Amino acid sequence: MSRVGRAPITVPGGVTVTLDERIVTVAGPQGTLTRPLPGAITVRQEESALLVERPDDQRQNRALHGLTRSLVANMVTGVTAGFSKDLEIVGVGYRAIAKGPGSLELALGFSHPVTVEAPDGVVFEVPTPTRIVVKGIDKEKVGQVAADIRKLRKPEPYKGKGIRYAGERVIRKAGKAAK
Repeated sequence: MSRVGRAPITVPGGVTVTLDERIVTVAGPQGTLTRPLPGAITVRQEESALLVERPDDQRQNRALHGLTRSLVANMVTGVTAGFSKDLEIVGVGYRAIAKGPGSLELALGFSHPVTVEAPDGVVFEVPTPTRIVVKGIDKEKVGQVAADIRKLRKPEPYKGKGIRYAGERVIRKAGKAAK
């Protein structure tokens, strides 16, 4: 059995889980998330825990067992604490300006500023002009928005300029060798 899939998901107080046919809905203090269950995987609620079960040991069901448990656990974590990704901007003249909670304007060395709009459930914070915090309750959306922002100007290997995740290590290359 999948070690990840076997582990029960504890449901904290203030969080309600609704199991309806093939759809799991988790509501908490931060908001509500809904997700359909893949394949033949089932979710069962016992007291203050959720158990994810698979019907047999077919390859597809084994693959979806741990995945489904992780997705439902992320839903519970999202509606209680939320998720965030920190991005750092490195480069002379590179900066970020918040234009409200759902919009961000980036100066990245292009001839024009780049505007990024947040999808529903995601907000931006700019504590300093060189730091961006992407927050939300859906882990997939937060990660995808952060990846899209990073893609606008990836860290380059010669000077290290660009947008990177906080704590990301950029491997630097040597420049041209002098004669």
